[in-house]
Formats: sequence, C-alpha cells, structure tokens
Amino acid sequence: MLRYSFPLNFSRRASVQSAIKALGFGLIVLAGAAFAADATDPTVKARQQLMDTIALNTKVLGDMAQGKAAFDTDAAATARSNLAAAAADIPVKFQEQATDPATKAGPQIWTNWDTFLQDAEALTKAAEAMNVSDVEGIAATMGSVGGVCGDCHKAFRSQ
Repeated sequence: MLRYSFPLNFSRRASVQSAIKALGFGLIVLAGAAFAADATDPTVKARQQLMDTIALNTKVLGDMAQGKAAFDTDAAATARSNLAAAAADIPVKFQEQATDPATKAGPQIWTNWDTFLQDAEALTKAAEAMNVSDVEGIAATMGSVGGVCGDCHKAFRSQ
C-alpha cells in the first residue's frame, strides 16, 4: 500500500497561519474519504480514494497556480510527489473489474485496458515532470496534468 505524505511542519517557526492551512488540508482529505465511503465494494472504495488523492493534490497545485493559495515550496513538492505516486498506483487499483453502484469507472477501462494503462503512465510522467519551483513553473506545467486527466475521464468515466 502506498503511503502519501502531507506538507505539515509544526516546528518552532510554524505560524498560526501554517497550522490553519494544515487543518484545512486535513479536512479536505477527510471530506474526500467521506465521498469514497459511498461505495461498498472494497476495490471500488480503494479506487475512489485513489482518485480523491489525485484530485486533492491537483487542487493544491492548481490553487497555487491560480493564486487562490499562497505558493509553498514544500507543499508544492509534496503535492507533486503524492500526485505522481497515486498516478503510478492506478493500474494496480483498476486491475480488478469490480463494480458498485457508486462507481463512475466505465467498463471500457477493461475492454481498452492497454489504452487505459497508457493514460495512467502519461499522468505519472506529467506529474513527475511538473516544475514546482515557483508559481510560474506550476502554471506552465499544470495543463499537461489537466489534459491527461480530462482525456482519460472522457474515454473511461461513466457520466
């Protein structure tokens, strides 16, 4: 099982603002887990939690790129790392064709498995290639991640 780290730093230098950001980040993670709880099949639930992890870390980076959140070098690097690790886990989580009324995974995932794997690999590579050294770098490389996500959802997600 992959472990994801979160950008928490409670050193003596940590400000109240940093603690509030960390608390908000934790609440977002819990909210994602609550949405994933809708599925009863454990395989589907694990896939939903993986997608929530991808969405959460993409949002962290996207908010920085759009100026909705202050740029934080450590948070950006952690989000990129989490995103790449989660993307690399997609083939494992989707290998079993489990179904559940709460899933949005379309059956075309398994009938077009090789293409699905290529999309997962493209997301992993796009995440790994992200420049998170500054806001401009995130903004310049965010489109690659968003494009891969959008293409995969169009092809493989049930509406």
